Amino acid sequence: MSELSLSEVDSDTVAQDAQALLDRQTQVLDLIAGAAPLREVLALILVSLEQLMQGACCSILLIDRAHGSLHHGAAPSLPPEYVAAIDGMTIADGAGSCGTAAARNVAVVAPDVRTDPRWAAYRHLAEPAGLRSCWSTPIPGRDGRPVGTFAVYHRRPHHPSLREQSLVDRFTHLAAVAIEHAGLVGDLMESEERFRTSFDDNSLGMAILGLDRRVVTSNLALGGLVGGGRDLIGSTLADLVAARPISPGSWLDRLDHPGAAPVSFAAALRRPDREDLDVEVTVALLIGRDGLPSQYVVNVLDLTERRAAERDRRARLEAETARRTAEELAHARSELLAAVGHEARTPLQTIVGFAELLGTLDLDESRRREALEHVGAAAGHVMDLLTDVLDLSRIEASALPLTPEPIRVADLVTEVFGLLAPQAQQRDVRVSLDLGREVALADPRRLLQVFLNLVGNAIRHGAAGGRVVVRGHPTPDGTHLLLFVDDDGPGISPEVLPRIFTPFPRAGLRDSPAAAREPGGPAYGESIGLGLGLAHGLMRAMSGDLSVAHSGPSGTSMRLRIPRGRRPGPLVPGNTEKGNHP
Repeated sequence: MSELSLSEVDSDTVAQDAQALLDRQTQVLDLIAGAAPLREVLALILVSLEQLMQGACCSILLIDRAHGSLHHGAAPSLPPEYVAAIDGMTIADGAGSCGTAAARNVAVVAPDVRTDPRWAAYRHLAEPAGLRSCWSTPIPGRDGRPVGTFAVYHRRPHHPSLREQSLVDRFTHLAAVAIEHAGLVGDLMESEERFRTSFDDNSLGMAILGLDRRVVTSNLALGGLVGGGRDLIGSTLADLVAARPISPGSWLDRLDHPGAAPVSFAAALRRPDREDLDVEVTVALLIGRDGLPSQYVVNVLDLTERRAAERDRRARLEAETARRTAEELAHARSELLAAVGHEARTPLQTIVGFAELLGTLDLDESRRREALEHVGAAAGHVMDLLTDVLDLSRIEASALPLTPEPIRVADLVTEVFGLLAPQAQQRDVRVSLDLGREVALADPRRLLQVFLNLVGNAIRHGAAGGRVVVRGHPTPDGTHLLLFVDDDGPGISPEVLPRIFTPFPRAGLRDSPAAAREPGGPAYGESIGLGLGLAHGLMRAMSGDLSVAHSGPSGTSMRLRIPRGRRPGPLVPGNTEKGNHP
């Protein structure tokens, strides 16, 4: 709200002022259109108003919203000492005419600054400058908040007339237009400078294409990537890069409508004097002021350093993994040697003890035979242990001798069932097979060793009075056989599963919670854990694999994957029939 009361102004005066105002407004708009500095535009506005208001001295103060202060935009007729003294004044109610107008967003008139209480802190500055009255009007911004103040001073006490108020209103509006335009131009120039700097000085290769998809301009980085002093202006994107797997033009077709997301694709940057360079190209569409596509911005990223960094990171990771693996293997070997020593000590003590007994006592035939049986059993145990360790070392060194040949799997499993019949009878376990006429390509002795371990484990650790089934079928592509050894025991302990095939000591196996639930429980690979580790290594050596298909309270299923062989001839009748074996 203005503090002035308005009424009609004399029509002749209004007509004269309107023509003068139009002339001066045209001059101001010409300066604005020519992007003249804001200070120059504001000075012309003030001089024009002073010419229409004889005896007036005018100024425009601009608001610094961040600091809540006012600073001179222009004051061509005010004494420099006064201008310097009030520059930076605080915006507050009671801070002179301008500070109060900015704070309250209303026009403020001080007919005599010597008596106006709002000038108490500033009249000692106004009197030496010869200023007696001050009228200040806020200059509105687009958001309705003031962006500055328009001040009119007189050297005598003065109250503005209706004509003067009308003129100030017009020039205040003109000042608002000038300030707003200067802000927009400044933002535009700052934006253009940021773009120019980011474009010209960017280490990323960049180009701008016209709608004809030819290069309008490019930066030094792109020229350096292409090399050869080649002038890129006028080149098409297809001249610069060969996209994979489709042409660059096909990628640009995806940007044929406003709002399309930038596209990125791998490409080879064509270089006249060197081999092509692997790059990643990103293209974005620029929209013009009419809302329609105007240009394409192209970024070209050299992938050489990124891929070198990835190779270096991968090499360091592999080296670290190899180091950790070597340390773990060395530690595991040490544990294995200690465990093998401990495992062999008991049978060796048995051999030594019975050898001393045979050498020192006169035993009858029955007791001598019993002692020799103990010696033989202990020696056999040591031989089996050493054989397993030797096989593991051969597998690790890829030096295990193998003689693969076609094997009727059902015949081999039938033989395993016969060898393990006493154990099955002892635990009342029924064993059966469902294999059909399948043939595997493997070393017969080694595959027999694998099945002895798996079926033996299933019998020992499955449910007493339960069932063990060996089944199988070809893979969908017909190149391999999938064979399964299933039991109905309580399953393998979860903490054991991750290391079930590790051919080294596993102290947690025999002491696992699952093992404690029943005698001879489900802790597979008991003792020093060579059995499953050896079976796993043998399967890998025969181009196959051994894994745990599943394990839980309902039982465990071990899965073998082995190359399929050609049938060597007719099977012996009855060998592939389903049935139970003792």
